[in-house]
Amino acid sequence: MALRLFLDSADPSAWAEWLPSGLFRGVTTNPTLLRRAAQPCNLEQLAALTALAIEHGVQELHHQAWGADLLGCGRALAQLAPGRIWVKLPITRAGATAARSLIAEGCPVTFTACYEPAQVLLAAALGADYIAPYLGRIGDLGRDGHAELTRMQRIVEALSPAHSARQTPHSSLRLLVASLRSPDDLARLAAEGLDTFTISPEIAAALFAVAPTEAAADQFERDALSA
Repeated sequence: MALRLFLDSADPSAWAEWLPSGLFRGVTTNPTLLRRAAQPCNLEQLAALTALAIEHGVQELHHQAWGADLLGCGRALAQLAPGRIWVKLPITRAGATAARSLIAEGCPVTFTACYEPAQVLLAAALGADYIAPYLGRIGDLGRDGHAELTRMQRIVEALSPAHSARQTPHSSLRLLVASLRSPDDLARLAAEGLDTFTISPEIAAALFAVAPTEAAADQFERDALSA
């Protein structure tokens, strides 16, 4: 599988800064990110944001369903840009019930709020495209988040079509790693085979803020002027 990076933000100014870079396949949002970006959490505003994201050329937008009627909300979100929207649902019984119908209707689904390796099996069984484990928040619980996500990745690999020649259905599920706290989180997990991450604008900036690299680039410029 090829590397996929998503920008974890509902802030249009962050989109304008980072999406033209070509680094990001798409954008992930949720009600919390909308609140932080001072964006109303309603379908009208999400329609406007979706149109803006498409103007930036994103391939995928992951919008979180909310409310008592997750299925109805998910359907409405999917219609904002058919083929570009992945409906995010919590990996709960209510989320699973809504996901079953959405997936049957051809709507791609991303499960969120994953904290346990066994939850990966639920997402695979239901036919979701992604499940988002919360790396940093798992660590906040006093657990080894990197080890937990590596175990989740091994489960995904065991269920993948390339793992064996068994004549049984296989899963194309991907882990969409969320709640990253530093660039080193990406490097450590990528070394274990994880390849799909959603990162904040702050993490994106930190990836480029490497002092020796910046110093070398400055030296090149000084040498070019003096040559």
